[in-house]
Amino acid sequence: MRILVVEDEQKLADALRAGLEERHYEVRTALTGEDGFFLVNSEVFDLIILDVMLPRRDGLEVLRALRKQHLETPVLLLTARDTVEDRVAGLDSGADDYLIKPFAFPELLARIRALLRRGRADQILRLKLADLEMDLVTRRVARGDKSIELTAKEYELLDYLLRHAGHAVSREMLAREVWHSSTLATPLDNVIDVTMARLRRKIDEPFDRKLIHTIRGVGFQAASDES
Repeated sequence: MRILVVEDEQKLADALRAGLEERHYEVRTALTGEDGFFLVNSEVFDLIILDVMLPRRDGLEVLRALRKQHLETPVLLLTARDTVEDRVAGLDSGADDYLIKPFAFPELLARIRALLRRGRADQILRLKLADLEMDLVTRRVARGDKSIELTAKEYELLDYLLRHAGHAVSREMLAREVWHSSTLATPLDNVIDVTMARLRRKIDEPFDRKLIHTIRGVGFQAASDES
């Protein structure tokens, strides 16, 4: 899931990005309201974390403009203002939630999970193949009762494979959809193979039942070997 963080404090923006990426979210950051507004209008995000006090164009102005465009992406406001009037102004401008600075990162994560559940009620929240499950809200991956820790790219790769379970995917498809590259050069081909090998060790090596398969001359496939 993709999150946009619009925060003018560079240290906080960097800390939020690092913390969220550790939990396998894809994160973009903007330091001004104008830059944040541009990104929202040029890319697709699942959630926006928006500071209220921003240079050039404050968060509430950005939020009102986005809602006027009928953007339904969940927005979590961050602000040092904690009066009732400030909270009401934020919610009336179209915010879905409101978090007062300074805040605890675990609370931010909990609010993000709640907003993503609410914002994606009509979408897939979990991917499953045999005893392998991916929770797309909590980012938890498990086989049976065993949790599996993945890097951000391993997570994206597994997500793509499971969304295409039962179908072969080529390296060209992975280069385009997971690595966001328009061409498949030899170095990237090697990176795909190395990442796939690491993913297979984590997903399949400890288990008798293998779920990720090589399709000779084509690419890879996520499928139960019992299907």
